[in-house]
Amino acid sequence: MIDPILFPNPIRPERIERPQQQKQVNGQTSDSPFARVLDQKIPTQEVKFSQHAQERLRARNISFSASDIANLEGAVNSVAQKGGKESLVMMGDAALVVSVKNRTVVTAMDRSQMKGNVFTNIDSAVVI
Repeated sequence: MIDPILFPNPIRPERIERPQQQKQVNGQTSDSPFARVLDQKIPTQEVKFSQHAQERLRARNISFSASDIANLEGAVNSVAQKGGKESLVMMGDAALVVSVKNRTVVTAMDRSQMKGNVFTNIDSAVVI
C-alpha cells in the first residue's frame, strides 16, 4: 500500500477579480498598468529638431503647424517600421533629413535650396 502525501494546507484555486478593461484607443487598452509603466520607461516618440535644423528653419523662414508635425511623426514611424535609418522627408516646400533612429530632424531646406542639391547618406524618402 502506498502512503498518501498529506498537504497540511491544500492548495485551492482562488477566484481573482480582474479590473474592468479601460476604454480602447487605437486598438490598445489605455491606462492599463503596463501602459503606464511603459510610458514612464520609454521616452516620448515625438520628433525633435537638432540645433542645426532649428537654425536652418529660422534662416529660411520655414515653420510647421501642429498637423505638419503630426504628419512628420507619422512619416518617421512609417520609415522606422520599414527599417529606414536616415530619411529624406518632403513636406510641401520643405525638405527634411531625419535620423529615424534618433527621431531627430538633422537639417532642413526650402524649395529654392533643393534645386541642384544632392542628398547623400539617406536610405529612404517620404513625400507628404
